Amino acid sequence: MNLLPADTYIVKNATILNDESRFVLIKLYQPIIGSVAINLYFTLWCNLDASKIISTEYTHHNLMAEMRIKLEDILEAREKLEAIGLLKTYLKKGSINSYIYELYSPLEPSEFIDNPILATTLSSNIGKAEYEKVLNIFKIPKIDLRGYKDVSATFANTFEVTDGLEISDTKNIRKVQQIELIVDEKIDLNEILELIPSEILNHRSISKETRSLIYKLAYIYNLDDKELIELIRNSVDERKMIDKNLLRLNCHNYYTFEHQNVTPSLVYKKQPEYLRKTASDGSKLAKQIYTFETTSPYDFLSGKNKGVKPSKKDLLLIENLMIDYDLPPGVVNVLIDYVLRINDNKLTKNFVLTIANQWKRSNIKTVEEAMKICKKENKNKSKSKVIKKEIKPEWFDKKVEENLASSDDIAALEASLKNL
Repeated sequence: MNLLPADTYIVKNATILNDESRFVLIKLYQPIIGSVAINLYFTLWCNLDASKIISTEYTHHNLMAEMRIKLEDILEAREKLEAIGLLKTYLKKGSINSYIYELYSPLEPSEFIDNPILATTLSSNIGKAEYEKVLNIFKIPKIDLRGYKDVSATFANTFEVTDGLEISDTKNIRKVQQIELIVDEKIDLNEILELIPSEILNHRSISKETRSLIYKLAYIYNLDDKELIELIRNSVDERKMIDKNLLRLNCHNYYTFEHQNVTPSLVYKKQPEYLRKTASDGSKLAKQIYTFETTSPYDFLSGKNKGVKPSKKDLLLIENLMIDYDLPPGVVNVLIDYVLRINDNKLTKNFVLTIANQWKRSNIKTVEEAMKICKKENKNKSKSKVIKKEIKPEWFDKKVEENLASSDDIAALEASLKNL
């Protein structure tokens, strides 16, 4: 999208926001989407008027000045809020584009931890020890109630019921609203379920919630149709229903076994839409750019390995590029391709990270930018390989006349040497 500083926006509050929301955003969401995205959310929240429902109209120039960041950084932060379910964006095109930013509540801590994608991503970002500390913050402390009796008053014993008013329409009354996390449906779930006999699985028992969980597990653990069939079959209980907790456990155990106890990472992400080339002329270069942009680093490296899964070492290196060096997936693909070409098909860690550091300093974000810098480096290397013409001193080819010393000269030289 061609977002401009002059483009206007208003903020609409579609939910109920409170101090607990702030705490959840900082503790659970910030380690995943970063401080800039959280700061954008809080800034939009502050833009709301006294009613806390809707804001006046602002320009994005105002947002840039308030946050002290570039417009492209605002766009990137907005995409993260949209992807994680905190924001919806509506656009009305015109000579000056108008946007509506609709705020949604973060998930309750229990719902967040129950979401396999969010919980796994948080754990991989902050580490297992820190993850356990975060969980303890939201746990209810256990108090021994033995010897105590519940003496709480009931409603009927406290209040008297009288004739009331008619029940009003409550459809438009504000309530806590959240956005379901949407993932790419890379599997054919209908076909998977059809391949499991009805004697094993009761197909009518599969709810929308269960289907959503399967899609999320397939996404975070990078499972294909064949793997899922076996995992689902092993997660059916005696009532022929899918045990969701058992399915989670089976998927986790299968993944960690296949990847030597490494937790799922971000290497399956693809280049974000806003960083992709919008037009294609059908040329070989355009097709190459499209491949880099629409393939995850995991799949790209698998292709380079002739279909063999990348090693644990290579996966950790790729994740390092995406997290520590903040390189988008498409740019990581270009880097992998470039290093393999010039380094005898070897992904040498120090060599890769040296290039990644240069690209990070150069703020390389798109595939085109990455390909241009590779082309420039190739030209520089080609120039350095050109054999320079040997430069000879002026005297090299000149004839030097022979001038023999006389006997008197030799005698004088020998006398000088004796004195020394």
